[in-house]
Amino acid sequence: MHIETESATALAAIFALQLGIILFAVRFFGKLAKKTGFPQVIGELVAGILISPYALGGISMPGFPEGVFALNSPELAVSNELYSLAAIASIILLFASGLETNIPLFLRYSLRGGIIGVGGVIASFVAGSATGVLLLGVPFTHPQSLFLGIMLTATSMGIAARILSDQKNLEAPEKVTIFAASVFDDVLSIIGLAVVLGIVTMLTGSSSGGPSVSQILATAGKAFGIWLGVTTLGLVFSKKLAAFLKIFRDSFDFSILAFGVALILAGIFEQQGLAKIIGAYIAGLALSKTDIADVIQERIRGLYEFFVPVFFAVMGMMVNAREFLSPSVLIFGAVYTVAAILSKVVGCGAPALLLGFNTKGALRIGSGMVPRGEVTLIMAGIGMVLGVVDQKLFAAIVLMILATTLAAPALLGAAMKLRGSGTRKSAPKDDTTQAVWKFPSAQIADLVMDTLLKDLRNEGFYVQMMNINEGISHARKDDIVLSIKEEENIVTIETAAVDMPLVKTAVYEVIVTLNDSIQKLKASSDPKAMRCELAECDGRLDEELLALITPDCIRMELSGETKAEVIRELVDVLGDSGKIVNRDEVLADMLEREKIMSTGMQNGIALPHAKTCGTSCLAVAVGIKKAGVDFDCADGEKAQLFIAMASPKKVSGPHVQFLAAISTVLHDADVREAVINAATADEAAQLLRQSPRKR
Repeated sequence: MHIETESATALAAIFALQLGIILFAVRFFGKLAKKTGFPQVIGELVAGILISPYALGGISMPGFPEGVFALNSPELAVSNELYSLAAIASIILLFASGLETNIPLFLRYSLRGGIIGVGGVIASFVAGSATGVLLLGVPFTHPQSLFLGIMLTATSMGIAARILSDQKNLEAPEKVTIFAASVFDDVLSIIGLAVVLGIVTMLTGSSSGGPSVSQILATAGKAFGIWLGVTTLGLVFSKKLAAFLKIFRDSFDFSILAFGVALILAGIFEQQGLAKIIGAYIAGLALSKTDIADVIQERIRGLYEFFVPVFFAVMGMMVNAREFLSPSVLIFGAVYTVAAILSKVVGCGAPALLLGFNTKGALRIGSGMVPRGEVTLIMAGIGMVLGVVDQKLFAAIVLMILATTLAAPALLGAAMKLRGSGTRKSAPKDDTTQAVWKFPSAQIADLVMDTLLKDLRNEGFYVQMMNINEGISHARKDDIVLSIKEEENIVTIETAAVDMPLVKTAVYEVIVTLNDSIQKLKASSDPKAMRCELAECDGRLDEELLALITPDCIRMELSGETKAEVIRELVDVLGDSGKIVNRDEVLADMLEREKIMSTGMQNGIALPHAKTCGTSCLAVAVGIKKAGVDFDCADGEKAQLFIAMASPKKVSGPHVQFLAAISTVLHDADVREAVINAATADEAAQLLRQSPRKR
């Protein structure tokens, strides 16, 4: 027992080491791929290939004679622990995909998207299986042919979404159709995988004579029936499932338990001879139509970001990089890639021509459906475990995934160069409507947004910040869905026409409440008195922030004679140094801030500042005017020392922290006098950056 415990401890230690290496590898190569314009998944796959047992992971080193990632077996390159982790990751991936499925959109475009999706799936399956028949010399019904066919059916929704987001000028009909068809692809590929697994299980377990056609049809019918039955039950009882999960009230609790439902269904499906990812997808699909779907997505985001890159790395680690040098693998990979691209372009494009799209639109849709990715990799991993996919085939499949991921943006870009609409007629009007409110400033818009979202939560809505930097939120309750966007001082809310009265009432109540609060605030507070108190503060210093004051952004004798001229001169200093991206925008925002309340303090100090979209990082400029300038200072005296600061509006940063830190430095009268009378910019910078407590 002692030996077994030591062995388990050693295995756990090695697993921890391996996982740590994988995490660093996927983050580094994922960021590198993203920085160079490629999808992050490419970098994660490459990271796995590089650290695999067949490459760097198999190099002998002290303590690891067979390498840190020693080859587990010819059939399964990675350890059982890593493969199990990848299996959990695949469940998370498909659960998230199910949650992201927009069922109303799916149903709205079900006819058009369904026909296009079915066309792509059929063409892809036939093309993949035909590749196996042609190059492997096996029958169409052979397990390898079936797997090669089913692996080509699923479009990568994640990669397709990334490509579409980069195509800002792609028209809505093509975008929506690609998304709807991608959903059908995923659903049909999941059904197809269930059917293929059933057939492969029968084929591998049958006598030499092989199963009859009736047996194959019965197996396929059983697999399809299980999928359809569980999916139907999930959708019918989705609200009851959500109501049960809400008993646990805390959003983290019910989100974790929702993932627990996915794990349970995954285990049941695996035990029934179907892939675990099918059960996970159904769990996500069922919950996608509930009001807690967005919250679950947000809460499991951490799990997704941790596990899914590890999944791609582990799949990459199962690739023998040396197989890429094999002519047979390269030839097979090239033919398989051509089949993958043409089957989607033709299979999806041809039906599109019959559904109101012209040649340009059909090419765009076909190109957008080209990328393969996560689902294909999961299927290939299942094939390896079953012994249907060998090392050479797996390497060729990975080549195909890499090639289609890289080819899709180029193909869609080329299709976009064909100017003009992609439809023969104008797109039908959506049944949603939107309301727009324009407020006097971005700050007021922020206040309205924050209060509105708080009120919606109190009304029982589940609110998710989809993208905090872009000001996009979703609020859902039962079948009410609100899409809220804040852009500068404009708030736009989109919803179904029947729910617009609710939206307008909610915004009206917010504005009434805020108007009353602002009136009370004005009556009870005196900002001018508070400004005098700021000059007396002696607080925390942050030397890293003070280090932003550099000699190249200090002007020892300003020429400006008015407040506006001084601010313009300081903004020009920032512009000339390259620390801001748009000097006109920075200047306008800084002058606008001065209109609200002067930044002239006491003791000859002025701190003009603004949050602005004209800079991507916090930038500081310093100016001195010994003769002084009337800056409407709190003590009525002229300002001699000016420290201007601009920080990005939509990125969190230490804006107030810098103001507090520099105020603390300038609280010392000796420092103020020394800076104003400094002989050089270097001397002034050193005085401002050095803590008074260290002098």
